[in-house]
This record gives sequence, C-alpha cells and structure tokens, in this order.
Amino acid sequence: MLDPSSGAAMNSAMARKTRKIVKDPIRLRDRPRLFVRRAIKYIFRGILIMIALAVLLTATFSVVNPPTTPYMFSESRRVGGVNQIWVAMDDIAPVMARSAVAAEDADFCIHWGLDLTAIQAALEDGANRGGSTISQQVVKNVYLWQGRSWFRKSLEALITPLVEAVWSKERILEVYLNVAEFDDGVFGVEAAAIHYFGVTAAELSPVQAARLAAILPSPKTRSASQPTSYIRSRAASIVDGAATIRADGRAACFE
Repeated sequence: MLDPSSGAAMNSAMARKTRKIVKDPIRLRDRPRLFVRRAIKYIFRGILIMIALAVLLTATFSVVNPPTTPYMFSESRRVGGVNQIWVAMDDIAPVMARSAVAAEDADFCIHWGLDLTAIQAALEDGANRGGSTISQQVVKNVYLWQGRSWFRKSLEALITPLVEAVWSKERILEVYLNVAEFDDGVFGVEAAAIHYFGVTAAELSPVQAARLAAILPSPKTRSASQPTSYIRSRAASIVDGAATIRADGRAACFE
C-alpha cells in the first residue's frame, strides 16, 4: 500500500519541476535585456570614472607641474634624454609670453579654449592650416598624444573647456611655454633660450623671443639661432604682433 505522505512529496517535487520548466523560457527571453542593462551600467560607470580622473588630473596640474608629457617621454626614449628646465611665469620675459600668443593664438585671452572661427578656417583649408589654440595644444601635450586622428581631436575638444574652467590663462600659458618643443630633445623656453642664445628665459630680447615663437610650428626643421630669411621675416611680424596685443589689451589675461 502506498504511503500518502510519499505521494504528496512526489506531487510537490513534480510541481516545483513544472514551475521551473515554465520559468526557464522567461529567463531565456530576459537574458539579452539583462545583458544590455548590465553593459549600460558598466559603460556608465566607466564614463564616470574617466570624468572623475580627468577632473582630478586637471585640478592637480593646475598647481603641480607635470613631471613629463607623453610626447616628451617618447622623445626621451628616442634620443636618450631631453633637455628641459621648468621655470615659473615670473621667470619668463613678458615679451616671450606675448610673442608666443601673437604667433600661435592671438585671441588667447578672448576665447574659452576653442576658437571656432579658426577651426572653421582650418576645416575649409584642409591640412594646410592648423586650428588649435594654445589651450588645445597644452591638453594635447600634457594629457594626450601626437597625431591627427578624429578620436584624439574629440578628446582634446572635450578636455580643453575643463582645463579652461579650472586653470587660469596665465597657468595655461606657463605650462605651454614649459612643455613646448623648440629643437630635437629641447623642451621648454628656459632650455631653448640657453640652447639657442646662451641666456635665460627672463633675459630674452624681443627679437630672440620672436624667433623662438617663429620656430614653434616645426622645431625640428627650424633654428632660432640660424634663422632662414623666412624665419627672420616671420619673427619681424611676431615682434609687431606682440606689441599690438599688448597695446589693444589682448595680453591682459597673463600680464
């Protein structure tokens, strides 16, 4: 004779198995949706971490001098070391700062990091013209890498307004003058002034400062101490430009 309790147990087990079989198709249908939700959650967390890291590095370098840059590091490995001496803005001749701005970004004190007019002109002119501001060049040198990829340019465009919001204009220009390349393995205006003219950055004359600014777009192929006729002509224009931005107030944000 069958035990009623054993029969009840079998019925209960079969009921649980039936419920499991019924639920399994629902779980299979839900798996793609759960996967997408989980992926979105992790992507969102990753974006938040990247934003927090960018803010932290931006705030840090607003007061701490970058020990190196990705490009400087790669050049150091290539040539066996680089020549760089960090100097504060107070130890750089004001005419050097004005010359760099006049040569590279005359509206430096006016824009918020991205010069839309210059970018549009660069797009219309193709590869023959650059549209990067000094702020963008600082972001590229300190945080990113060299190259013309759209991905890097997009990151540069995202980070630049953050740097402009956290750093002062004077700090942006100070970092720029200290990490810019002036010759093969020569970085920063102090090392460049000594390398080319045997003087410190504080002792640069208007012509010397203009010649240093004139070689910035292509430092490996140009010389400030042995200028070509083009560099002499370009330097003369920069001398005039530096005087102009001082007179019309476009140098006020860093002087």
